[in-house]
Amino acid sequence: MTEAARTQQSAPQSLSENWIDITVGLHSGMVHWPDNPPIEVDFVMQISKGDTCNVSRLSMGVHSATHMDAPLHFIENGISIDQMPLSATMGNARVIEITDTESIKVAELEPHNIQPGERILFKTINSTRYWSSDTFVKNFVYISREAAQYLADKRLQMVGVDYLSVGGFYKDGAETHHALLGAGIWIIEGLNLAPVSPGHYELICLPIKLLGHEGAPARAILRPLA
Repeated sequence: MTEAARTQQSAPQSLSENWIDITVGLHSGMVHWPDNPPIEVDFVMQISKGDTCNVSRLSMGVHSATHMDAPLHFIENGISIDQMPLSATMGNARVIEITDTESIKVAELEPHNIQPGERILFKTINSTRYWSSDTFVKNFVYISREAAQYLADKRLQMVGVDYLSVGGFYKDGAETHHALLGAGIWIIEGLNLAPVSPGHYELICLPIKLLGHEGAPARAILRPLA
């Protein structure tokens, strides 16, 4: 990552009317899940080289940077990303800060009195430590399988995390995905919550409408609620 890109990636992205951009920006060579395709963004036409306009090419796996998982990601014949109800990721949401540096555990969730139908975003050390690096971090903070089942039992609409997977790299990867997606909970992964304080917000997050596929890149923004 260039120094300019690194600075832009870590800086809070504020929009008009108090909206906060919590999307991770895309650039060539950025961090991605180890067995997924690398991210490549480049110009195929450029005015500076004599072309009539600028045209870019993008190549990446759909589970890169800020993106969403549909049930089809881990469940055979599950619902695809284009079938997601828009209400799942548009509306009131709560940002909960997690202090555990290993995983999100039930004991830390219980005091927050999570209610059915909530949209929950988890802020961990991932947001401030790992997005400035193009090297994949294997020991990121993830949702433990027990916490995933706890959230599934709460019947959330949506859950969001601030690195590339709700499940861990070494453990609870498939199990956490199965618990959440099997309960009909839509997943946002790859958020940057560094500029966001815990609390209540209005959320808008919409994935690209990829027909019949298991996930898609997304843009996510928050606005504080009074």
